[in-house]
Amino acid sequence: MKYIIILGDGMADWPSERFGGKTLMQHAFTPNMDKLAQMGRTGRLVTVPEGFHPGSEVANMSVMGYDLSNVYEGRGVLEAASIGVSLQPGDIAMRCNLICIEGEILKNHSSGHISTEDADVLIKYLQEHLGNERVQFHTGVQYRHLLVIKGGNKNIACTPPHDVPLKPFQPLMVKAEVPEAQETADMINDLIWKSQDLLKRHPINLKRVAEGKDPANSIWPWSPGYRPQMETLSEMYPNIKTGAVISAVDLINGIGVYAGLRRIDVEGATGLYDTNYENKVSAALEALKTDDFVYLHIEASDEAGHEGDFDLKQRTIEDLDKRVVGPIYEAVKDWKEPVSIAILPDHPTPCEFRTHTAEPVPFLIYYPGIKPDDVLTFDEIACKQGIYGVMKENEFMNEFMK
Repeated sequence: MKYIIILGDGMADWPSERFGGKTLMQHAFTPNMDKLAQMGRTGRLVTVPEGFHPGSEVANMSVMGYDLSNVYEGRGVLEAASIGVSLQPGDIAMRCNLICIEGEILKNHSSGHISTEDADVLIKYLQEHLGNERVQFHTGVQYRHLLVIKGGNKNIACTPPHDVPLKPFQPLMVKAEVPEAQETADMINDLIWKSQDLLKRHPINLKRVAEGKDPANSIWPWSPGYRPQMETLSEMYPNIKTGAVISAVDLINGIGVYAGLRRIDVEGATGLYDTNYENKVSAALEALKTDDFVYLHIEASDEAGHEGDFDLKQRTIEDLDKRVVGPIYEAVKDWKEPVSIAILPDHPTPCEFRTHTAEPVPFLIYYPGIKPDDVLTFDEIACKQGIYGVMKENEFMNEFMK
């Protein structure tokens, strides 16, 4: 048996009056996911354990069956692994967004989805002017970058910027949770202020403003942690001898590094609605020929949810169904070695709320010969009737990897 998880990041949503009380997954046209739900078995999965913030790193590690209470160290360390930054004892790594500030307001978490090319120039500029033996900036992808502080204290309270669009930013700056972390908190806040002074005058931002685009005029570090101690998926699940991860997002690729998965970079993968779905599908199918397990991550629905764009999110869900789920099923259904397919979001990103929430997410599992349950559609409501009920911790992966 081969195994593939198709992860629609942030795909789950809330019922909306604009759809007659239906969710976007109910409203969207998804014949392929519905077909697999009819032929397979369904349920719901708790991907955000009690006491954890509903971040993508928490949710995706939960999907893979990791015990967050033992291995969670934030998303910065995962993104460091993805871009090849080696962390030493005492180093803290933090996600470092390039954000757009307008007056006193945090306008958006992505600087209007700045390109990696422009962001790289800005991050290198910040490293030149603010970097030193203790402080290092590293370029990631688009608005998502990395800050490493040597000898830092991770016991600081940081706010994910995608949680607070259009809120005043100053009350949300870094706060020490213990007295020993005050120096780290003060250092990071000082870097934020200095970055704003530097970035507002940079030619790239002057050009962006002239073109009517949002400037990348501040850094926003968050999610601090030390190097985690994680088992690989092969150590956790004997059926996985080799595996691969396909994602446009450093965070997911970083989880893959610690999980022992081979990273596959795909041309045209953007992490947005315009990502190259076809190349991702081709890469996944090619990987399944040699690997036991593939984790195929699609970010588009999450970004649409953060933008609060109902129409765009519907399009991303339907694209996932038509351009990913359908082609993969049609390709593998007659393979000599059967392929088990699981489909699920990692967490909801409701358009109305514009950030992540912690409700259980729907999932389906299909493989040739599985005895189906009575669920006929794949969505948040129908899967409440699924035979698996509500799973948590490693129950989903244990069931999937049988």
